Amino acid sequence: MNIIKRKGWEISESQITPENVFFNRRKVVGGLALAPFIGLAEAAPNPKFADAGRAVTPQATNTTYNNFYEYGTSKSISGAAEALITSPWSIAIDGLVEKPLTVSMDDIRKMKMEDRIYRHRCVEAWAMVVPWTGFALKDLVAVAKPKPEAKYVRFETFNDPKMAPGQDPNSFSGYPWPYVEGLSMAEAMNDLSFVATGAYGKDLPKAMGAPLRIHLPWKYGFKSIKSIVKISFVAEQPMNFWQAIQSSEYGFWANVNPEVPHPRWSQASEEVLGTGERVPSQLYNGYGEYVADLYKGMEKEKIFY
Repeated sequence: MNIIKRKGWEISESQITPENVFFNRRKVVGGLALAPFIGLAEAAPNPKFADAGRAVTPQATNTTYNNFYEYGTSKSISGAAEALITSPWSIAIDGLVEKPLTVSMDDIRKMKMEDRIYRHRCVEAWAMVVPWTGFALKDLVAVAKPKPEAKYVRFETFNDPKMAPGQDPNSFSGYPWPYVEGLSMAEAMNDLSFVATGAYGKDLPKAMGAPLRIHLPWKYGFKSIKSIVKISFVAEQPMNFWQAIQSSEYGFWANVNPEVPHPRWSQASEEVLGTGERVPSQLYNGYGEYVADLYKGMEKEKIFY
């Protein structure tokens, strides 16, 4: 008898959206400003991440059910997020690097693009599956050329209260804008860590974090910072946005673990958006084979929130 052992995040073929629905790619346009950014002009599917073991969430559901606190606390912020101005857009790369630099979106679009389908798990206990276009974060780390003393990567989003009313100090008193997130260098160099510039075969919708964001499928969604304007390589662990607001509920690592509850609710199950289903959550969101080794020897740290 031929017994097939599926990976933790896999389910039956009948429940998976066909690849060809999402991999009819268009060429990406953009100028070439920096030699290190030479790459493929067309995205290709990465066969390692060609499905997420669950049907892709409809685009209409994804783009209209999002957290983007720069534009309000409601999930229905897609209309308000249209105020986000994404062109021109540049990303500063600084800190412990050989030479600080600034790159444009034209530069970014010349990276080696690929398509990946990933799960997304929010700490609020809802989940979706997204077909992303972008490139491995480790490729951008290679461009930055960090120094050996760089132990973490700090990401920062825009801060413009005129463009994003949620950043008005009078709207959310005490919120430490701009939004900041961070990763260890080992996490940033992991194969799963992804810089997304598109979704559903198109440029990123504004509500999803245009023009580029990070996606880390084994972590709670607040780690996947949107609309990045600055990437810094640092020696000390950075304080992230939600950790600064409420450190008793949100920490630096934020890895998915169904057995470790949020202080105010369970993480044992998740609502799959667009299906009406509630299903058991999985350790590392089902991606443990790729990332569990990153946290060996860290048992005393709070790596699950």
